[in-house]
Amino acid sequence: MAEEFDVLVVGGGPAGSTTAGLLAQRGHRVLVLERERFPRYHIGESLITGMLSVFDELGVRERIERAGFPRKNGLSIVWGADRTLWNVNFAEIDGPYDYSYHVRRAEFDEILLDHARQLGVTVVEEATVKEPILDGGHVTGVRYECGGEDVEVTAPLVIDASGQSRVLSRRLTTVEWAEDLRNIAYWTYFENTADLPAGQLGNILVERVTHGWFWAIPVDAVTRRLSVGYVTPTASLVAGGPAIGELYDAGVAESKQLKLLLDGATRVGDYRSTRDWSYRGRAVTGPGWLSTGDASGFIDPLFSGGVCLAVLGADAAAAAADTALRRPDLADRAMRAYATGIDHMVSSFLDYVRFFYDPTRDREDYFQQARSMADFNERYPDARAAFVAVISGRLAMSELFRIPRADETALAGSVET
Repeated sequence: MAEEFDVLVVGGGPAGSTTAGLLAQRGHRVLVLERERFPRYHIGESLITGMLSVFDELGVRERIERAGFPRKNGLSIVWGADRTLWNVNFAEIDGPYDYSYHVRRAEFDEILLDHARQLGVTVVEEATVKEPILDGGHVTGVRYECGGEDVEVTAPLVIDASGQSRVLSRRLTTVEWAEDLRNIAYWTYFENTADLPAGQLGNILVERVTHGWFWAIPVDAVTRRLSVGYVTPTASLVAGGPAIGELYDAGVAESKQLKLLLDGATRVGDYRSTRDWSYRGRAVTGPGWLSTGDASGFIDPLFSGGVCLAVLGADAAAAAADTALRRPDLADRAMRAYATGIDHMVSSFLDYVRFFYDPTRDREDYFQQARSMADFNERYPDARAAFVAVISGRLAMSELFRIPRADETALAGSVET
């Protein structure tokens, strides 16, 4: 391409469009290469409040609000030793965001990518990135195919935000799988569904059953459409055993609250599935590159943290990239700070997911574990408030920017924690 860029971003999903938009706001010339043509379908429809400050920083939250997505007020849960229905609300902790959204990702992701364009980002869709361009061990650009033509483009920094396909980082590093969280998810959609009890409207339902758990996400208020997914260990699918569809149906029949929501409802979508969700990149930065969002790692979808972790990671990635481009003398420090922050955030979230997966504990156990995680943050002295901070992503935001003193200069002022 004749035009010169400061940053190449591979992937136009939430991580890529957020990183690109933030860098464009800072005056950088940014190119996004996206494999698909938006809008396109994607799972990950229930958002939490932890990343809404980033959308305010981008200036896109008003447009998200105008899209009319159902509001997400909190979490309704059938989990723990007694398996009774209980709930928490985002509004229980102090902060500017009392609710988030249940989104139709095709629309939501297109909003974010279009907004990046409006901020000055160059976006090329239907561009299939083939490989990084390497000079020794340094990434200097990428080769991609678009419209039947092969193209090379270079820039001082390349960011992999290509999601779980990890287009670049799979060639530059390896991953660590969370072996205890190797799950399969299987989901579809129902319309004309019933409501949760009074005081819980707008919540996502998360319900534990014998061999896994369900999500139920209200993605359309007019048609009363629910996204209903089932998550179970891949080990559940043994030779000669029940198929995933049979486990799904048996789980609905066993459920307490979910089957009430689906009583009289009509299935309106095909079943979809995905596997092997939980992993972390062994490296998230290297000479000339960094990865963010699902390209750097993904943690089990139990608390709907995927988009939040991606957007918070994108915020940190943009701060690190901006520092590296403006102050080459601080580039190593900025990248080290970014890697440390991502490790803090992902490790904290992963540890809590693992603790919560034990269904024999009671509610207070889950609250107290959240409280122990929040010891560094005086905002959440109460165990229940700490739990809300965890499941809303507020604690993840704090963890991300709890970086060593030696690295603070590189990311100073990037986020107010």
